Amino acid sequence: MAKKTPAINSSSTADIAFLLLCYFLMTTTMGSHFGLSRRLPPMPDPNQKIEDQKVNRRNIIVVKINSADRILAGTDAIDVSQLKDKIKEFLSNPSNDPNLPEKEVKEIEGYSKGTYPVSKGVISLQNDRGTSYQAYIAVQNELVKAVNELRDEFSMKEFGKKYAQLDDEDQQKVVRDCIPQNISEAEPKDVGKRR
Repeated sequence: MAKKTPAINSSSTADIAFLLLCYFLMTTTMGSHFGLSRRLPPMPDPNQKIEDQKVNRRNIIVVKINSADRILAGTDAIDVSQLKDKIKEFLSNPSNDPNLPEKEVKEIEGYSKGTYPVSKGVISLQNDRGTSYQAYIAVQNELVKAVNELRDEFSMKEFGKKYAQLDDEDQQKVVRDCIPQNISEAEPKDVGKRR
């Protein structure tokens, strides 16, 4: 006669597995991915007549990144560490250089002085399809950092706080209106191949 082996009681195994699953789901942090903060223009009215907008050449600085990750800002080949200062000088045009962007005196709602000379400067970013992701992000970071530093300087002068520390939404809007972030990004080009 065959001897029966006693069975192991596995009724609580499912409960333990469920508790372990719950524990790991609650304690594990998922990697959060941050994108680039950009404000897209509003959708145009389909009935609107398309007009070519002419932008004065002096108001545009073209930042190019080639497939070897080299950077050209305007006519100067520069390192990524120099880009922020170049952009700050371009946008602020402290000496009213005729080769740098014009300033347009605008009425700023909520600004204590009423009007402010707002730069018409536009940063045009162009990259090659062979540009590395690291170089692309590094350049994007430097462009945004330049605008943020200009905003911080303006905010410290006017409100005594950095832009990010302003609690009042109206004050933040004044800073954004006085120091706009105009970054235009062109479609990547494939310089290595001719069509």
